[in-house]
Amino acid sequence: MKNKLFIVFLLCASQLFAQKARLVSGMTIKNDSSIRVGAKQFNVYLPWLKDKRVAVVANHTSLVDKTHLVDTLLALKVKVKKIFSPEHGFRGDGDAGESIQSGKDKKTGLPVISLYGNHKKPTPKDLEGIDVVVFDVQDVGVRFFTYISTMTYVMEACAELNKTFVVLDRPNPNGYYVDGPVLEDKYKSFVGMHPVPVVHGMTVAEYARMVSGEGWLKNGVRCNIKYVTCEGYTHNDLYQLPVKPSPNLPNMAAVYLYPSVCLFEGTAISVGRGTEYPFQVIGHPNLKNTSFDFTPHSIPGASKNPPYKDSLCHGHDLRSFAENYMRSHRKLYLFWLQGCYEDFPDKEKFFNNYFFSLAGTAELKQQIIDGKTEDQVRKSWQPGLEKFREIRTRYLLYPDFK
Repeated sequence: MKNKLFIVFLLCASQLFAQKARLVSGMTIKNDSSIRVGAKQFNVYLPWLKDKRVAVVANHTSLVDKTHLVDTLLALKVKVKKIFSPEHGFRGDGDAGESIQSGKDKKTGLPVISLYGNHKKPTPKDLEGIDVVVFDVQDVGVRFFTYISTMTYVMEACAELNKTFVVLDRPNPNGYYVDGPVLEDKYKSFVGMHPVPVVHGMTVAEYARMVSGEGWLKNGVRCNIKYVTCEGYTHNDLYQLPVKPSPNLPNMAAVYLYPSVCLFEGTAISVGRGTEYPFQVIGHPNLKNTSFDFTPHSIPGASKNPPYKDSLCHGHDLRSFAENYMRSHRKLYLFWLQGCYEDFPDKEKFFNNYFFSLAGTAELKQQIIDGKTEDQVRKSWQPGLEKFREIRTRYLLYPDFK
């Protein structure tokens, strides 16, 4: 397949203007000024919090305009008693997978309880003296992005202890399509807890309704969910995030590429952690037929010890595809995975066991090894996708994509 990847890149690049033209006619680009997120609609949810003892699940994305939700609620005299933080911490400066310690928020003095590492689910002691838990975190609509896993554990704890769970909804920047293999039960983990595809096309409020409504919480418990929807949002919109959702998704290019590129985290291939463009490049010191070089370095708060630290990696720059081709593609882009496997010198060391957790199935690995075409791979996904789409429809809160 010598130079095949590069040739395909050139062909795709030639399609960018045509794709962009179709995009403009069929979809709408929106941002924080054209959509009113749930957190801004105080008239709806403040009555639910009046005279209640409140805990907030939040991070650096939990903003009301430019003010943090916790600061806003305190200024409005809401009785916020504690903060729960997901992966990357309350201020969003922790590495992926890094153990985040509980402590106190320096600004407010409130206790911050980390829901990551060995403490993913709030305990009865954590929720003692709490009446309502408010969830306001910006998700990116991908099964293995762990904020929805944190939400699931919080919902489960609330259901078991009869606490009200309030979701302040935010748009899904990848909410305009559904794609990928559906997670099989034996591959459940923190990066995939439910039988959904890689890209599920739902906001967090929709997803929460589905998780409770389908009985996916432990022992089938149902959560008392209240939610505030976004004004002005549909699943046919391309929402531009006002703040990066995690340290290694620094821009919209990374957000659009993430569903396809993150699968490489289950392989020997670097996804650019430790560079200025994580999840926008792929490479390896020994990859063949490449068109781009990069060298990962330690970046505190993003990638302290990235794969192939200080080593030259040979690979491909995907940035030119992200905001034009990828957002118009509306599918996972499998050719990079197929091509890098073919160009990798030691096939036995290409995949690692984490790939099963990310893909949610063992079948995709075998399909890549067997050289199956993209059409053959996609055909195998269809029964699971059709079943999921039927479930998804029952919980949508916004007009769906066309």
